[in-house]
Amino acid sequence: MFIGISGIIGAGKSTLAQNLAKHLGYEAFNEPVKDNPYLEDFYTDMNRWGAMMQIHLLFRRFEQHQQIVWNSKKGAVQDRTIYEDSIFARMLYEEGFIDQRDYDTYLGHFNLMKRYLVYPDLLIYLRVDPETSLQRIAERGRKAEVGITLEYMQKLHEGYEEFIEEMNSYTQVQILNWNKFLKMEEVVDLISEKTRAKRKFLRDLPKYWAIFIIYFLMNLLKKAVGHLTKEIGSVGSKPWNS
Repeated sequence: MFIGISGIIGAGKSTLAQNLAKHLGYEAFNEPVKDNPYLEDFYTDMNRWGAMMQIHLLFRRFEQHQQIVWNSKKGAVQDRTIYEDSIFARMLYEEGFIDQRDYDTYLGHFNLMKRYLVYPDLLIYLRVDPETSLQRIAERGRKAEVGITLEYMQKLHEGYEEFIEEMNSYTQVQILNWNKFLKMEEVVDLISEKTRAKRKFLRDLPKYWAIFIIYFLMNLLKKAVGHLTKEIGSVGSKPWNS
């Protein structure tokens, strides 16, 4: 099973990803930020480094996504999926930190990569107030994140809310109020309840297909019989030559 952990900066994704993976016996995949050569410069000067930051992260996340899909021998829990990358890029573009040419280049790469992506079986969204996230960012004390503002976090939060609404159309989404941390047992119970319905649907899928095929064949047979009856009637009405 492939589980993605989604949420704004400072929501608590990394901690949950590690703990959840350990609890389930899955492999945890952390967001590739520690060795990011653009991170500190990005928060200092977004105008100059915004485009390169996003291109770098996009390729790193694509690489990690392929590793999860093809090389993970057990379940995976990923800290921020590649699908969320577009939230940051679009926000930087709308705020004028990325120009049209660079944004078009980014979208070209992103849309091409999407052809080779697999949606997570479950996407867990940690819904956190921007003020709470900013406080957590300050508490963890990463030098590269000193320049993050509340205004930036508020806009990021808005982008995530739109993103999650869209993702509901593609995969299972579990929204957790993460202003206060839940116990791991509570999280696992919520996940089990969410995925139980999906497993039931997959078990029943052959039955649904059988019903559909029978319905389709009956309609096809009905049309064939009607057509044949019409042809026989047409032949019967023709005069015989003596």
